[in-house]
Amino acid sequence: MIAELLPTPLPRPSDRPSSRPILGTRIDATSYARATADVLAWARAGGSRRVHAANVHMVMEGVDDPEFQAVTNSADLVTPDGVPLVWALKLLGVPGAERVYGPTLTLHICAAAAKAGVPIGLYGGTPQSLHDFKAFLHHEFPGIQVACAIAPPFRPLTPKEDAEDVRQILASGARILFVGIGCPKQEWWMYRHHGVLPLTMLGVGAAFDFHSGRVRQAPGLMQRLGLEWLFRLAMEPRRLWKRYVRQNPRFVLMFARQLLGERPG
Repeated sequence: MIAELLPTPLPRPSDRPSSRPILGTRIDATSYARATADVLAWARAGGSRRVHAANVHMVMEGVDDPEFQAVTNSADLVTPDGVPLVWALKLLGVPGAERVYGPTLTLHICAAAAKAGVPIGLYGGTPQSLHDFKAFLHHEFPGIQVACAIAPPFRPLTPKEDAEDVRQILASGARILFVGIGCPKQEWWMYRHHGVLPLTMLGVGAAFDFHSGRVRQAPGLMQRLGLEWLFRLAMEPRRLWKRYVRQNPRFVLMFARQLLGERPG
């Protein structure tokens, strides 16, 4: 069923798609098919690549931390993961902009990797969530090669622990690595391992928990209306309320200033 999401055949990999800066963060107007084709082409070619899935949270992290914004802007692809960013792209002159949501992009890429025989790796979550997500992948995409699955501790790794994780990933032969340790931690992790891991890395946030059924996703209507943040806030109020109360109103005001031609911030 899920494998049917993927167009067959894939389009040819493209040059960098049209992009616009939103409060200083580059957002690329790509699509699921185009992003999947690019990732598969990069995985086959080798080399170190990074894909970020940007939402309002990531953009505002960049506003508050110029170094993080530079990390995001140096990625090979920055997809419009959040619906408000799709609306922003359209207001900035990209009428065909569409959402490329990290958890859904994960499914497209896994379907393509299974069909092409490209091994993948998973980095993040807990041992149980990885077990459940692997079971989901094998059920939905028969023949998929999950070369490695690593659940790092929820604390900074020691140099020895990090070196061991790198060794396992390299030894596994994975060509695509899904990194689900949350923003901005996963973007910094991919940046610091760029060149160390000669594969394509994607920051996918809570995709492992969503697809294994451990965490509920917002209903489709709420997602289309740009209200996924409200659903997540209702699910995890203690963890998320400060983020949304602080960042969402600031984003609206600062983007309005950008549209009016003023300097953001």
